[in-house]
Amino acid sequence: MIKAPFEPFLTRYIHEPNAWTLDHYEKRGGYEQARAALEQAPADLVKKVLASGLRGRGGAGFPTGRKWSFLAKDTGKPTYLVINGDESEPGTFKDRYLVEFDPHQLLEGMIIAAFAIGCNHAFCYLRGEFFEGYDRLKAALNEIKAKGYVGEKIFGSNFDLKITLVRGAGAYICGEETGMLSSIEGNRGYPKLKPPFPAVSGLFGAPTIVNNVETMCNLPHILKNGVEWYRQWGTEKSPGFKIFSISGHVNRPGNYEVPLGTPMMDMIEKYAGGVRGGKKIKAVIPGGSSTPLLTGEKIRLARMDYESIMELGSFLGSGGITVLDEDTDMVDALWNLMRFYHHESCGQRTPCREGTGWLEKIIERVFAGGAKGADLDLVLEITNNMRGRTICALADAAAMPAASYISEFRPEFESKSQVEPAPVEPAPALAGAAANGGNA
Repeated sequence: MIKAPFEPFLTRYIHEPNAWTLDHYEKRGGYEQARAALEQAPADLVKKVLASGLRGRGGAGFPTGRKWSFLAKDTGKPTYLVINGDESEPGTFKDRYLVEFDPHQLLEGMIIAAFAIGCNHAFCYLRGEFFEGYDRLKAALNEIKAKGYVGEKIFGSNFDLKITLVRGAGAYICGEETGMLSSIEGNRGYPKLKPPFPAVSGLFGAPTIVNNVETMCNLPHILKNGVEWYRQWGTEKSPGFKIFSISGHVNRPGNYEVPLGTPMMDMIEKYAGGVRGGKKIKAVIPGGSSTPLLTGEKIRLARMDYESIMELGSFLGSGGITVLDEDTDMVDALWNLMRFYHHESCGQRTPCREGTGWLEKIIERVFAGGAKGADLDLVLEITNNMRGRTICALADAAAMPAASYISEFRPEFESKSQVEPAPVEPAPALAGAAANGGNA
């Protein structure tokens, strides 16, 4: 259901000089939708976002309007909006792009969302390594504070809104929404048990909506152009545009904004310029390092929307596409990934803490040539015991690719392992020899 021709809108202005300034943003109609939103009923805004079919762009792809509708009401506690800008999934770099080059688009989306859910204090949690992004977002926030777009009675209305920027400290686990909430609260970034979900009991125990940076940036465009305009691109269940980060063995790595449902091979060949050196594709990671990889005919069949990728046995995730060419050492690639997940586990739960450690050790042993064939089955057994057995999805994030790499490329892993010969059945002894101890 992709309509052609199409023109990206989230990334339309990012290559223009000073696109991150208030002056540039307002000249292209910036903050008009936030101002108009304050004249509407919050419930109507929620309905529009729900009708648009906008899905969260952080990884899970949950419908944004539906998440907002789950917000607990009449609790006697404040409502919080938290924007997850702790982009830490390997292979994903789209949110950094938006924050650095068009921060006002994010801030306007936050104002709209905050008003829609009845939030007077919103937070934006930004990855600590995004130095330039933080500086530009902070400068943008100061610009709109000076204009009265945040603070008390914004845009001359009766709505008050405070926005607080919070910087992470490099922990992958704080990209998990409840780990991020723990960090904002001043605690160690431990994920929390769910339920209750953040919409019921989140930041400081109050109802909280957690949305992704890219998700927020869609809101001004949906309100400006309407639901039907937005839904004309993408698919029925995955409408609109998405930014995909393409990296690996391609000629033009980068961020590309296209309608959902775009064929994966178009992403690789048309946008990323094909595989370097004209080599063949060995595998593709479709949605960030935590998703199972795709091989063979699946790559040709893949379309970049949530349902299509799931039907092929993987996930669209954060949209981080990594292309691996025919010369890729899959054992080395998996060992590198397992080192990452073991290092980033918060250690709160045993299956994750111990499981990621064992995965790293065994794959390192395979890489060094000291493993036995049975170790590969042990890896699969460990991954089975990790999945779905921890508070958050980090254990799954390590287990799924580990199982995927070995299942798809087992001969390559076996070639570096010491394959044990099949047991030889002993020859039957002669009756007489057995009777007298072998002395005839």
